[in-house]
Amino acid sequence: MSKTDSSSINAFLSFLENPLLRRVLRFSCNHRFSDGKSYLEAALEDIAGVGSSSHSITRFIFSGIIKSTVYLGCIGLNVDRKYLKEALKAPYFRRGVVNVLSGIGLYGVTRPYKTPAPFLVVWNYTNACNLKCRHCYQRADRPTPDELSTEEKLAIVDQLVENNVSMIAFSGGEPLMSEDFFRVAKYAYERGLYVSIATNGTLLTKDNIARLKEAGVAYLEISLDGATKETHESFRGIDGCFEKTVRGIINSVEAGMFTCIATTTTKYNINEIPKIIDLARKLRVRRVIVFNFIPTGRGEEIAQLDLSPAEREDLLKYLYKELVSGGIEVLSTAPQFSRVCLQQSLKDGADILSPTHFAALTLHGKAKQLVDFLGGCGAGRLYCAIQPNGLVTPCVFMPIVVGDLRKQPLKEIWLNSQVMNDLRNRSKLKGRCGHCEYKYICGGCRARAYAYHGDYLAPDPGCIRELEEPSLNRMPIALARKP
Repeated sequence: MSKTDSSSINAFLSFLENPLLRRVLRFSCNHRFSDGKSYLEAALEDIAGVGSSSHSITRFIFSGIIKSTVYLGCIGLNVDRKYLKEALKAPYFRRGVVNVLSGIGLYGVTRPYKTPAPFLVVWNYTNACNLKCRHCYQRADRPTPDELSTEEKLAIVDQLVENNVSMIAFSGGEPLMSEDFFRVAKYAYERGLYVSIATNGTLLTKDNIARLKEAGVAYLEISLDGATKETHESFRGIDGCFEKTVRGIINSVEAGMFTCIATTTTKYNINEIPKIIDLARKLRVRRVIVFNFIPTGRGEEIAQLDLSPAEREDLLKYLYKELVSGGIEVLSTAPQFSRVCLQQSLKDGADILSPTHFAALTLHGKAKQLVDFLGGCGAGRLYCAIQPNGLVTPCVFMPIVVGDLRKQPLKEIWLNSQVMNDLRNRSKLKGRCGHCEYKYICGGCRARAYAYHGDYLAPDPGCIRELEEPSLNRMPIALARKP
């Protein structure tokens, strides 16, 4: 993205707030043609050139309005039209744009941006696992007796599609231990979702990777918590798993899969982060994500290994340097990373930002103001989690049940949950997070706030800026033990 003039961005944002346009967007989301597609979906298909060749007058009119809106966005954000048209050919990308535009129709332009459905759903597919990780948020071990049936899982995929969810990330436990995983993953892909899997890597044989590719899985996130056998296996709890995981990474890269290494950082392995990134480069991995440690699940038992605010800040600054150096994409799930990237980019003149933990963007000049709408913790705002038994939580690290897909539709849970709506409203944040100038860019990790304070709106105790608050105004840090 080349240099974007702030006036064009502001003009475009003002255009999106036009009451008439918002009414048109709401109407085009809520009305459908005989083939079941909403007016908005059909319009995006027409832009991409993949829609029906026969157009009614209604479709012609609404396609024209939506096309004008989208092309004005290209001008305002300096996005190439040809690039956008090509991207819109992918069903998951179109669904994401539907989500954005319908959110504007429903809520207007909000800070941070609110969606009428999650962009991403992380699905803890099973509680079964072949490792015994010390920091496992799921306390994964063996399947629980109330896990969803295959038919229930397929029905949930249908719900995700119907609600314009763009991406699904299968996690666990270890999803590859479920007999029906490949069937459900393939069904999700065939229904147009972007499909990824988070795995410990030990089961990534060449045969299994071939099955993953055949099932349409596009992205593999493989956990590696150390650059050495000793460090990794001390956290993963099973002798010999380091070699199997590294072999799984190699198999994934050789098969041409988008491969990511995921590392949860604690005091125990923080000094190995540079070596892990070096190893990722050596293995030709495309991305490294450094996860925030959250003392939940088994992680409660090792809370003393959590990083101090100063250690976390230094780590994030180091990760930023690795990100801008190129060659490999380095990200972090710590919401503070968005703030660190912005601060450092303003210092050194770089233009790479990471407004969310699953993307880095090149934003120039005043275009950086867009991180106010995208940035920070996405729990309950951009994504949610599904548990093996169909319960819904705002985040895999936040064990607050907000709904049950066996009893309620996803749309009802997403729109009506008080917890989810609280998480979308940064004005409700307490303490330092509540009046921080970066609350729309960061907002603090809500899962960490809940783990330490039992309050998902409390300040994040892992942020260096929390230390700037006078002690009388700070909440005491004491791990909240939940039943």
